[in-house]
Amino acid sequence: MHDAIGGLDCDEISTQTTFLGRRLKAPLMISAISGGFAAARDLNRDLAQVAQELGIAFCLGSQRPMLEDPSRIGSYAVRRYAPDIPIVGNIGLQQAAAHDPKDIARLVSSIEADGLAVHLNAAQELGQSEGDRSFAGGLKSLRALARLLPGRVMVKETGCGISREAARKIKAAGVSILDTAGAGGTSWTRVERLRRGPGPSAGPWLDEWGIPTAASLWEAAPFDFKLVGSGGIRTGLDAAKCLALGADVVGLALPVVRAYARGGRDGARACLRQVISDLKAVMLLVGARDIPALKKHNPVITGTLREWINHRSRKPK
Repeated sequence: MHDAIGGLDCDEISTQTTFLGRRLKAPLMISAISGGFAAARDLNRDLAQVAQELGIAFCLGSQRPMLEDPSRIGSYAVRRYAPDIPIVGNIGLQQAAAHDPKDIARLVSSIEADGLAVHLNAAQELGQSEGDRSFAGGLKSLRALARLLPGRVMVKETGCGISREAARKIKAAGVSILDTAGAGGTSWTRVERLRRGPGPSAGPWLDEWGIPTAASLWEAAPFDFKLVGSGGIRTGLDAAKCLALGADVVGLALPVVRAYARGGRDGARACLRQVISDLKAVMLLVGARDIPALKKHNPVITGTLREWINHRSRKPK
């Protein structure tokens, strides 16, 4: 809601917060993009340097290639470029379930990361002819990792969102950080279909499968996670909406990739600076002096999201 007489000075607005025990200058994270091949070395180095400069978090792409071949560590080892920010490693739940939890935990220590994202991507796997079809043992693996890495495991979806039923199970496994990664951004199921080319595959309906980002945030907010909102975030206004819906940190990937493709490190930096600037502008216009004040802001919810909330709030018959 616009506050026409908020009485704030833009220079006094603080976007600072904390994540994984480190201070952030803004509640943003560069979400998982890539790793494990030669070109990713420069990409991750440059993005880590931008994240360090801006004081935001950085989540690496899947470390599955490194798990299978430890010599590929080079594209993930970015701590020397970003000594002060939260760095998050990354592995798929299926790979985590298939390995000794201690080996998975070493993916964190080997790159001096602060935490580990365990990503859920059943829909994406179904879009791959060679993808996994068994998803058993995931919660057992999460419980083991949560014990080995207390407070440092982040479960994240990959574009299909988290329901309250899934959030409840993840919380019961001992996980304290959740990235909803809802539908509305990059469709990895569509990426897989395009990658395969013509031929029989899962139907195109899978391209749009999932829980929208805003709805997923509403579903997960009551469970007292350190909550990351991602999935289709493009602007500082999008970020502010996520924070008002319960997120503590907001993740972006595609806008950063596009800016990097156009202008390298400078392009990525300019993109993220604009997001931070726009977030501060929203905070000024709603009268929020800092992130806690913005999170207390009572948003007006209409349309499809209101229909979703009304339906999900009904008691089951």
